[in-house]
Amino acid sequence: MSDFVFQDSALTAEAAQSHVDSALNGADDGELFVERSASESLTLDDGRLKSANFDTTRGFGLRCVAGETSGFAQGTEMTPEALARAVDAVSLAKAGHNATVALPPQRTNTKLYPDIDPVSDPGFGVKVELLQEIDAYCRALDSSVVQVTATLSGSRRAIAILKAGGERYDDIRPLVRLNIQITAEKDGRRESGYAGAGGRRAYDDYISPDFWKPLAQEALRQAQVNLDSVPAPAGMMDVVLGPGWPGVLLHEAMGHGLEGDFIRKGMSAFAGKLGQRVAAPGVTVVDDGTIAGRRGSLTIDDEGTPTSCTTLIEDGILVGFMQDRLNARLMGETPTGNGRRESYAHAPMPRMTNTYMRSGNDDPAEILAGLKDGIYATNFGGGQVDITNGKFVFQCTEAYRVRNGKPEEALKGVTLIGDGPTVLTQVKRIGNDSELDPGIGVCGKAGQGVPVGVGQPTLYVENLTVGGSAV
Repeated sequence: MSDFVFQDSALTAEAAQSHVDSALNGADDGELFVERSASESLTLDDGRLKSANFDTTRGFGLRCVAGETSGFAQGTEMTPEALARAVDAVSLAKAGHNATVALPPQRTNTKLYPDIDPVSDPGFGVKVELLQEIDAYCRALDSSVVQVTATLSGSRRAIAILKAGGERYDDIRPLVRLNIQITAEKDGRRESGYAGAGGRRAYDDYISPDFWKPLAQEALRQAQVNLDSVPAPAGMMDVVLGPGWPGVLLHEAMGHGLEGDFIRKGMSAFAGKLGQRVAAPGVTVVDDGTIAGRRGSLTIDDEGTPTSCTTLIEDGILVGFMQDRLNARLMGETPTGNGRRESYAHAPMPRMTNTYMRSGNDDPAEILAGLKDGIYATNFGGGQVDITNGKFVFQCTEAYRVRNGKPEEALKGVTLIGDGPTVLTQVKRIGNDSELDPGIGVCGKAGQGVPVGVGQPTLYVENLTVGGSAV
């Protein structure tokens, strides 16, 4: 691979490697992470191009790890002098420490996404025309449509990871996303609906009308459902969760609690429970960063480790965690390819990739038919979770009251309240329809945001606390 990340800079790969070897001499681990990226975002709002942003970034992050201590320095000045100053700073972490640097990650011939540049191809004019076409199509769908917002975004990140002894790992990561939001009006009431999709692939897959027209129709459907929604009830209820994006509840309620740093520090509700039953029989949860083209997938993580499919819970038993190199070493475990960072300006930490529950054996229609009185939740918005105990609060953007197995009135203002460890034990039935979300997930942790995937099959969960506003 060419030295694209070092081109047009005073810092060469050879000089950088020399500084890396100096910084990591006597340390346990570490790396130089060099990044060169370009990104864009175009938004058409109410028939006008509201924003067109283009940005390029370039910089490095140098990390030295000694025991549990990490020294980290980052900069945008790509010069030997700037890197030398970073070496002096991070070397403080290994003061009085003398170790042999850990073996580098194994290499992989796998490539999970093409080497493409969504920012340059297709051109700006084509993207604007696409947004205008989407706007016109949405407005023609129904007379109730009063506002349309369409956003197209893309990025290309080229990274190089330099380890001690001349080991180097490179990756070029494309990412695109299309969002459509429609506001509809009926009898003076306005409600919105949203649909989006994305992944690590070319814009060509999203520019096709065969792809974006169903998204527009889905956004309108959700808006019209919300127009007829009524205030949600409150209380303890059985809840059926739809497949796909509702897996974001699983992601937050238990995913973060299975990341190696929280486990090692005893901060997770799942700490000390390896090998124990933590979920109902039939519940199997994996984190899989190896699915080609998916938003949360990576050929290698941000430490150079190839991603993997890591089983976290198998048939209800806790069997594994997501690990970066630092926490895996301190716990005597193997890195799982989950060391991720938002950019060169951040140190890596254990993070999810595509986290989902595998299918069960039940027919989804039969699961819903078995709900005599409760809530059917098919779409989610934001939420909050406390890692230490797994307690969460999630807002549903599409939900229905179910009576005698039949969805009836749409509900507005539904929140689901509980804690992850308990909810996992309250899963009564698991559908055979597991699917991943359409490619819209962003996960936040310690101020860093990274793209992720979530998913699950249809689930029947007993005795969830439902918050609502109906009186």
